[in-house]
Amino acid sequence: MDPAKKNVKQLFVWAAAFLLLLVLFQNLKVANEENELPYSAFKSRLKEGQLSNVVVRPDLIRGESKDKDGHTQRFRTYPLNDANLVADLEKAGVKDFKGEPDKTWVTAALVNVGWVVLFFLLWWVFVVRQVQLGGKQALSFGRSRAKLASGDKKKKTTFADVAGCDEAKEELSEIVEFLKEPEKFRKLGGKIPKGVLLYGAPGTGKTLLARAVAGEAGVPFFSASGSEFVEMFVGVGASRVRDLFDQAKKTAPAVVFIDELDAVGRHRFAGIGGGHDEREQTLNQILIELDGFEGKEGVILIAATNRPDVLDPALLRPGRFDRHINIPAPDKRGREAILKVHAKPVKMDPAVDFAVLAKRTPGFVGSDIANLINEAALLAARRGLAQVGLPELEEAIDRVLAGPQRKSRVISDKEKRIVAYHESGHTLIAKLLPGTDPVHKVSIVPRGPALGYTLQLPEDDRYLTSRTEILNRLCVLLGGRCTEELVFSEITTGASDDLSKATAYAQKMVMEFGMSERVGPIAYRKDAEVFLGRDIARGPGYSESTAEIIDEEIKRILGECKEKVCALLVKNRRSLDALAEKLIEKEVLDRDEVDAILQAAAA
Repeated sequence: MDPAKKNVKQLFVWAAAFLLLLVLFQNLKVANEENELPYSAFKSRLKEGQLSNVVVRPDLIRGESKDKDGHTQRFRTYPLNDANLVADLEKAGVKDFKGEPDKTWVTAALVNVGWVVLFFLLWWVFVVRQVQLGGKQALSFGRSRAKLASGDKKKKTTFADVAGCDEAKEELSEIVEFLKEPEKFRKLGGKIPKGVLLYGAPGTGKTLLARAVAGEAGVPFFSASGSEFVEMFVGVGASRVRDLFDQAKKTAPAVVFIDELDAVGRHRFAGIGGGHDEREQTLNQILIELDGFEGKEGVILIAATNRPDVLDPALLRPGRFDRHINIPAPDKRGREAILKVHAKPVKMDPAVDFAVLAKRTPGFVGSDIANLINEAALLAARRGLAQVGLPELEEAIDRVLAGPQRKSRVISDKEKRIVAYHESGHTLIAKLLPGTDPVHKVSIVPRGPALGYTLQLPEDDRYLTSRTEILNRLCVLLGGRCTEELVFSEITTGASDDLSKATAYAQKMVMEFGMSERVGPIAYRKDAEVFLGRDIARGPGYSESTAEIIDEEIKRILGECKEKVCALLVKNRRSLDALAEKLIEKEVLDRDEVDAILQAAAA
């Protein structure tokens, strides 16, 4: 039913109930105010001249009577067959008397039946109606909450809207081809995968790829989130899974997409709190639907997750999720393609070089790039520009990396000088050590939680990192802290984030990468466990003496890096001072300006 018509109907019902209640209340109110007299008492008062304003009805006589004290009272009496009533009224000198038509059936219906009707009406509205609604909700509680993708061609997502993951699109294009031409594969005896698992870092485009499959295939596409299957009532999740696959089977060939699969597909384990819970029942039902006794021909399940390591092994075996597709962070060429896709609806300056922007955004995923383009467009609109140019895009990159500028923060000259030397220390060490990422920009303008920052951007995408490169990164991180000690003979809290990152790098070198000769080529850091019970049972995995050695090695690595940095800063103190003074003056220095300052100081 149309919601507007439903609201009008409910309003009409409530209005009718209110009117009926009002009429009954008025009748009872009038009846309660009138004193009932026998007909003989009425005739007696009439003869004594105590009556006035008499209304005569075939079934009832009403009027007003004055007692001996002069007080007026309302009365009512039921008439008898009295032909001389009018003559008696005239003889008694009644000022006003009149007749009224018979309303016996109306009054009787209101008084006798009206209360019954009102009771049943209110009982139906407040009790029966609510029970019916609750019954429908209870019956639909186990129904799937999955949404069926609309066939709107204007809003349809295709592979043309996805960039930066060509290998994944190629894998999924086979799924699309099977959905369109299943006989092509069946003739050769091939079977299409029953399940496809998309995994990768957040923001890489897993959900977008699934929508593109739906747009390309042109078949019914049911999408749901893993959290929609888990409820407080036992059995609801499994029921919703059954209903979802039943709907898909009726419209086969069809695609079912479950986002954030780890919400229901986590590793089963009877740890603390027991193991047979609602989530595990839901997982069991998904396993059965994928590869149970009754096959689901023509129904393909696509799932996305950021945590494939926590999924149950039974989900990942062949016959269930046959194909695992990794959606990695895009490389430089992929970032350029993603930039072009997101820049299509935005008025961009023709002079903007997307290849340069791709080079300046290492580590960015699809969502970061979409946010970058949007921030640049908002900034251009704020500045009243007709199109988005390179300055706006550069500012947007800084906003995404370090946060917005905090122009309202007022820093004293002393703190400004400390921050300038701190950032100059990072920059100088990065320039002096070979193999470090080039310094792109240095700033002492507060952004986000940071009072200043040194932005290093790699020349190319890297997939392997050597021990020397990691040690150089540690030196760059310690450059700010060592500069404060050298210049001001004091240390501040500004290096807390640098120390945290440096310690994490050193820990990985010793415990994961096997880059400590004393500890040896052993990986001590275990994978993140799913259940607390396992962590308690297994422990850290190494002895206390080994833990002491690990701590000593981490301290040794950081200590050696600090000594190396301090020696470089003392040797190049002139360059450090020149860089810091220029940074205090201009607040922001780019790559070319840094190179010019260091060349002039070295001359």
